[in-house]
Amino acid sequence: MRNRAAALCGAAVVMAGTFTAVPAEASAPRTAEPVHAAKLTWKNCATEKYPTLQCASLKVPLDHRRPHGQRITLALSRVPHTGGTYQGPLLVNPGGPGGSGLKLAGFVASSLPRKVAAQYDVIGFDPRGVGASEPALDCRPGHFGPVRPDSLPTTPAIEKANLARARSFAAACGRKYGHLLPYLDTAAAVRDMDAIRQALGAKRINYLGYSYGTYLGAVYAKSFPERVRRLVLDSVVDPTEVWYDANLNQDVAFNDRHRAFLAWVARYDSTYRLGTDPERIEAEWYAMRAALAKKPAGGTVGAAELEDTFTPGGYYNGYWPRLAKAFAAYVNARNPEPLIEAYEDLGAVGASGDNGYSVYTSVQCRDARWPRDWRRWREDNWAVYEKAPFMTWNNAWYNAPCAFWPRDSLKPVNVANGKLPPALLFQATGDAATPYEGAVTVHRLLARSSLVVEEGGGNHGITLSGNACLDKHLAAYLSDGTVPRGHGEADAVCEALPDPEPSTTKGASASSNGSTLHGLLGKPS
Repeated sequence: MRNRAAALCGAAVVMAGTFTAVPAEASAPRTAEPVHAAKLTWKNCATEKYPTLQCASLKVPLDHRRPHGQRITLALSRVPHTGGTYQGPLLVNPGGPGGSGLKLAGFVASSLPRKVAAQYDVIGFDPRGVGASEPALDCRPGHFGPVRPDSLPTTPAIEKANLARARSFAAACGRKYGHLLPYLDTAAAVRDMDAIRQALGAKRINYLGYSYGTYLGAVYAKSFPERVRRLVLDSVVDPTEVWYDANLNQDVAFNDRHRAFLAWVARYDSTYRLGTDPERIEAEWYAMRAALAKKPAGGTVGAAELEDTFTPGGYYNGYWPRLAKAFAAYVNARNPEPLIEAYEDLGAVGASGDNGYSVYTSVQCRDARWPRDWRRWREDNWAVYEKAPFMTWNNAWYNAPCAFWPRDSLKPVNVANGKLPPALLFQATGDAATPYEGAVTVHRLLARSSLVVEEGGGNHGITLSGNACLDKHLAAYLSDGTVPRGHGEADAVCEALPDPEPSTTKGASASSNGSTLHGLLGKPS
């Protein structure tokens, strides 16, 4: 994909041309229609990191077709604009589905150039069911508690144990939240976003979404194209693969990314002492996995938990030094402590993770049809495993509740849209969670959109992470609507930041902004 993107752009240049959209709207926001939503009451909820953050809540219908029926509460956050020019609200979403967006508002406002951020009210929100919104879901607390069955179903007993977990989770969601499940989907979240727009008194919204948030933004744009002013999609979901096929394609991409990590470890043999041959290091990794399947480290890190620990490295290379250090300590010194610590920090799932996963399954199982015959899952996942063993079965069990979901599913939304103002898409060529082809598809489906490609990058969520070239395009677009215009697949190409160097610190290396952003994005879909 690296060479293809550069070739189709015409040349590896930052900008092949620009196009400026409608000039920025100054003054106060206008309403598109009489606003019937309750007025928002903003209260200080500042943190040391985000000292101007404010919070509010908004009641919305559980069923938007029955506006006077049962209501639920959405939690909102805001960093108010401070400039003389006001361009309206900028809604931000970290993905998931199931990710909390309250702190993301503070991050985006503090990471954008000051002159740009000053022109927007940056609005974060917890989608229905998430975090501080009420009710918040937690179908089966402790579902990911260690030690889980080995994710690789090499025996009927192991497969049976994993199937029992998936069934029990789906059944628990049905028992506890059966009355809510028909209203937990992307279409309902889109209606909530429009209720937020109304409550803010805005005629149109600006939007920045990461990961699943790109699908949420594209569906909003399809539903309300006239209410979209600026649309930024970073790390783009392929809407034609929602959601079963998307996960199978993820497995292949994550395997490639895991091998990129192992090749990086090989380059630093002087630090990690695991050898210089990536294939031999890969064999060592799978030997470690096999050993942990027999004897979990510290009684907590078995084979499934090991995969949970290393999967974040597929999202963000800033974790690589930490993971390599733990890997090397286990192999070279038979010391499991760094691995256990890495699991606790990167792989373990707490209460907020239980909530996020409950919403993740509720939305994805509802959004689109999944195979109900487990034989189809078995056949497809073994076929993918043969070429991509790293997380294929771990990912299968993560999504397996959808095979037993207690409610009917909807059809995916066709997001093709010729009614939007120019939108701006960002995509790394080696992104594992949302593979590159998805961004190309959405670029084609959204008329007048522009695609900025991070050549050779593999992180998931790439703007506001330290790449000045990418952030220059984002700032220009949010300032006055300027988008790059190239020829072919990509409109502009930015070089990826270099991979991190080995570090002895516990935290993620690479840029501090990148580390913060990926902490806020959590585990994307």
